[in-house]
Formats: sequence, C-alpha cells, structure tokens
Amino acid sequence: MKIAETVTFGGSRLDRAAEMRGTADALKAQNDARAVLLWRGKPLICGDDLLRLPLDHPVMADASAATIFLGREDGVPVFSADLSEWEPEGLDDETLNSFLDPSEQRHPAVPDAAFAELRAVMTRLSPRDAELAATAKAVTEWHRTHRFCARCGAESAMAMGGWQRDCAACGGHHFPRTDPVVIMLITHGNSVLVGRSPGWPEGMYSLLAGFVEPGETIEAAVRREVFEEAGVRVGAVSYLSSQPWPFPASLMFGCAGEALTTKLTIDPEEIEDAIWVTREEMADAFAGNHQTILPARKGAIAHFLLEAWLSDRLD
Repeated sequence: MKIAETVTFGGSRLDRAAEMRGTADALKAQNDARAVLLWRGKPLICGDDLLRLPLDHPVMADASAATIFLGREDGVPVFSADLSEWEPEGLDDETLNSFLDPSEQRHPAVPDAAFAELRAVMTRLSPRDAELAATAKAVTEWHRTHRFCARCGAESAMAMGGWQRDCAACGGHHFPRTDPVVIMLITHGNSVLVGRSPGWPEGMYSLLAGFVEPGETIEAAVRREVFEEAGVRVGAVSYLSSQPWPFPASLMFGCAGEALTTKLTIDPEEIEDAIWVTREEMADAFAGNHQTILPARKGAIAHFLLEAWLSDRLD
C-alpha cells in the first residue's frame, strides 16, 4: 500500500537514537535539550503544535524527575516529562473518563498552551508531533502500570533513558510492551463489514478488530476474530498498513480480507452490532449525509483504511 505510512502516528522518520539511551543523563545536561510534557496522558500543545520546552523551564518544577528519551531532532535530544501529579485548579474528574475527553488543563507557567486529549488533537498535529506524542504517552503509561518486577514482585527502576526497567532484587530486565492487534477491512463485492462496541457514540461504526494471540499469524488472527465477532468466514488476507495506537499501547495491523460468507451471527460479548455497508452508503457516511451511520473516528486506522477503500487506494 503506497500510502501506508501516511496514517496518523506514522511516517515521520524520527531518529530514535536507540544507541544513545544509555547516555540519556548526559544528553539531559545539554543546553539545547528539550522536553514534551504530558499530564495524565494528555500532551501539552499550543494551537496545532506539540510544545518542546527547555528542561529548566519553570513548568518542570511540577514534573516527575524521571524522563524518557524519545530521540533527536536535528541533533537536539528530545525527552518526555510527566506532570500527572500536578493538580489543576477546579479539576472536573468526570470529564477525564469520557469516550473523548473534551476538557483541557492549563498550567500557570505555560498559560498559552493546554494539555489536550490526544484522540481529540491527533489529526491536527504534524506527523512528527504525532509520533512524539504517541511514543511519550505509550511509554509513560507502561512505566505507570509496570512498576514491579514480573519475575519476583520487587519494585523495579527506570533505566536506559526510560526504555527499560531493571530489578535490583533478581536482576530482571523489562521492556515496554506493545500489543499486536489486527483490524480488518472485510469486503464482499461492493460492501464492507463494520461493527460497533457498546458505549460508542450513537450510529458510529468501525472495522472489526482484535488482539493477536500467542502462536498465531496475523492472517489467522484476522480469520478467527471476524468469525468470533460476526460469524463470517474469511478467505484471502493481505496486509495493508500499520498504526501505533497508544490507547494504551497497541500496534494495529491493518489488513484486507475477502469474505466467503455474508450471514451475520453477532457475539454480544464481543460487539454490539455488525452490518454490511455498501460503498455508496459508506461514501454518504463519510460526507455526513447518511441518516443512521457515522464513520470511524478520523485519525484512527479504520477511518484511514475505509477512506482508501472508497478512493481505490489500497494498492
């Protein structure tokens, strides 16, 4: 797929400088070092730009001492810093757990910028800003949920510029986790199979998706997930594109599959509904003209693949 890396969070060619992670402390001491900031997974943006601030900026007084080395931009080391312990004035906790958190938090040391939900701003960011924000969010969340050694249970410590956790008790080393997920553009003639999960906005439909199991190929996962969720048998499967999805830490493998059957048998434990939608109906949905169907969220790989299908750009 020629446009594969134009998907959101992909294609910026960030120099991750993995060979320099062991010297991250020395890189932080450089005068030109910069940091992107997160508050409970929300990146700090100004307008449509991800901010990169000096490590001695006043806002850093509220940041955790532990930083993550994200890579280099034109030779300048870029880190991520977490301000999740900072408590904004008048915080409304209820908005933080909504499907798409609309709230923004502003720190008094950076009054012109705001911490915003990444899902809400991801399509506004440049490819580089989106990759930096996604990487920072995913690795920060991994550290938050993996403080203790999986081998012995002792508390581990961040190492290698944030790309490792080491256990002093048993000598174990642990690395950021990425969960492989297949997401499928399943077609039959002029129609595509879409489904919805409980809790989604009314009318929103997206492509079926599911986690790849141990010992399973991507192709086998596509066939298994589609049959489990919708009762449809799938034949030929091909890979299209991938997308890092930091909610919390998945790598989405976008695939195309040819349906061998069309009868739908929904597993209510997996999805709320599934339907076949014609190309003309999906085009109406994308244009905002369909009476009952809303398309997948813009920026998600499902939207990207459906848009490519509609415009015959799956090659």
